[in-house]
Amino acid sequence: MDDAGEGAFAARLKAYEGRPAAVAGVGKDRVNAPMIRHWCEAMGDTNPAYAGPDAIAPPTMLQAWTMGGLSGHTGRTRAYDELLGLLDEAGCTSVVATDCEQEYLRPLRPGDEVTFDAVIESVSDRKRTRLGAGYFVTTRMDVRVGGERVGTHRFRILKYAPARHATTKDATTKDAPTKDASTQRPPAPDRPAHRRPRPVINRDNAGFWEGVARHRLLIQRCTGCDTLRFPWLPGCSACGYPEWDTVEAAGAGTVHSYVVMHHPPFPAFSPPYAVALIELAEGVRIVSNVTGVPYDKVRIGMPVRLEFVRCDDELELPVFRAQDGNGG
Repeated sequence: MDDAGEGAFAARLKAYEGRPAAVAGVGKDRVNAPMIRHWCEAMGDTNPAYAGPDAIAPPTMLQAWTMGGLSGHTGRTRAYDELLGLLDEAGCTSVVATDCEQEYLRPLRPGDEVTFDAVIESVSDRKRTRLGAGYFVTTRMDVRVGGERVGTHRFRILKYAPARHATTKDATTKDAPTKDASTQRPPAPDRPAHRRPRPVINRDNAGFWEGVARHRLLIQRCTGCDTLRFPWLPGCSACGYPEWDTVEAAGAGTVHSYVVMHHPPFPAFSPPYAVALIELAEGVRIVSNVTGVPYDKVRIGMPVRLEFVRCDDELELPVFRAQDGNGG
């Protein structure tokens, strides 16, 4: 697409800004205690405000009450489907959620029936990303109970055309430019073609990555109630106290759960591989890789021990080596 064509296409996309994305949507379930309990168990959130006769829902569940699930989206408009269809026709057939922002105006309680409306807030100009070139689409959803707005949820996705990465086969086709053999460097079989994605480091988790650089796995500890927490958060989910210190993990753990990734493939990763939820001896859990055994030998309950693996000149990561005799 030339510059003129790209400009015209961008204008077509911009015309959808301000149009509704969902109208008169109704949550498929009222706010309810079982969903709150499952959420808290999955997140390891033991805040007493989320249990008992006067329970409220965790604020970050705001989107959960509006999700359509596998059976489809509630109240989604033709305008939003048209926008996504235009992007599909332009080759932007892949989608990834990039971030969300939430504003809470009052707590939700069991029995509340949630309704919502959403608007297409913005469509970006064409952006080039490591995944591929595409467009960021932001929707703003206003969530209500009994007509009263209780929260706002902004959700941003990237609709993109997957980048085509050169392969060894591509580089050796007859159409590829030739070079003098004396100037060619043989490929290093142990050198990945792509770097691992960089972790997002911010003011809330910088201390964790500083610990990793010193080969220390640091766990936050609330100085108000002594509750350990991971991943790192700006405040305690148990008592809300903002002050904390750290304790160093001893390194022992077990596989609490795991998945084997087959698809989709990502640069720098060679599927299939296992991604595990490790329960540390201290009681908190961390997502990491299990080393020392083939991916199909990872098992729930398998004992593991912390080690640090250097991925490249800049990146070092904590992983866990199996300790059950199958390579540990």
